[in-house]
Amino acid sequence: MAKEGFYLEGMEKLVERIAETYRGDSGINFIDAANLPVRGRIIETLQLLLELLFPGYTGMRAVTQANLKFVIEDILSQAYTDLAEQVERAFRHRCRMEKCDTCDCHNMSQQVTEDILNELPVIREMLKEDIQAAFEGDPAAKSDEEIVISYPGIVAIATYRLAHVLYEHEVPLIPRIMTEYAHSITGIDIHPGATIGRRFFIDHGTGVVIGETTIIGDNVKIYQGTTLGALSFRKDKDGRIIKGGKRHPTIEDNVTIYAEATILGDVVIGKDSIIGGNVWIQESVPEATTVLMPKGDLVYKERKSVGKKEKSS
Repeated sequence: MAKEGFYLEGMEKLVERIAETYRGDSGINFIDAANLPVRGRIIETLQLLLELLFPGYTGMRAVTQANLKFVIEDILSQAYTDLAEQVERAFRHRCRMEKCDTCDCHNMSQQVTEDILNELPVIREMLKEDIQAAFEGDPAAKSDEEIVISYPGIVAIATYRLAHVLYEHEVPLIPRIMTEYAHSITGIDIHPGATIGRRFFIDHGTGVVIGETTIIGDNVKIYQGTTLGALSFRKDKDGRIIKGGKRHPTIEDNVTIYAEATILGDVVIGKDSIIGGNVWIQESVPEATTVLMPKGDLVYKERKSVGKKEKSS
């Protein structure tokens, strides 16, 4: 009886109350937002692009030497259509938000999609080097195939390298959707705006954070829990954060950063340096320098033997 009363009287009031919370919002509502990119479609397209970078690794398509070119063409065609549609939606969303009516979003999206797909051979060559860095840097790695199929760092890096190209072409929303999806499945958070060099290896990876204006050179290796973050944010006279500007670290070539290290702000870690675990750095580090935490005083207590009774006095 109470349930019937709710449907007859309470439902209409609840609908009105919820609808009232939508009025005036633009950031958390997706009403009348047909031009907004669709997250699920973007993730599907990302999977297609990863299939082009690592043919056959998902198992969704049987790839052989005989059918390789047919598979590539099939995936490319689908990826082009799907990505171009989502990029156009992203451009149109930005135009709607900025009240711009002069952009040719359709042609822009077609050109950007072409440019991105043309970058795939370059990205694939970089990923080969990333995989080699992982193989050489991890004694537990038995093969390249093991690294591609099972290492979360490679998924995060591959997704970043794709998203970074979109970011450089100033495509809204989509690059971040891609890297945050990788974050959700790997625990590794790489902003698509970061600049990362060749032969990059993330070992284990859980909890790694790499901020938007981070610059990482070649032959860099970082371990789980590493944060390359911002120290503080400039604010305007009204107390609002000022966007943009270099606010994350620069990591030069041949640097190793061990687990749980935190490096904050626009500082430089000089080439050939080693950053030890659990350190907190807010200042630049010269080249060829090792930074370690002082050794803590450990306390050892002898445990009584299990199962033996204490001697009585």
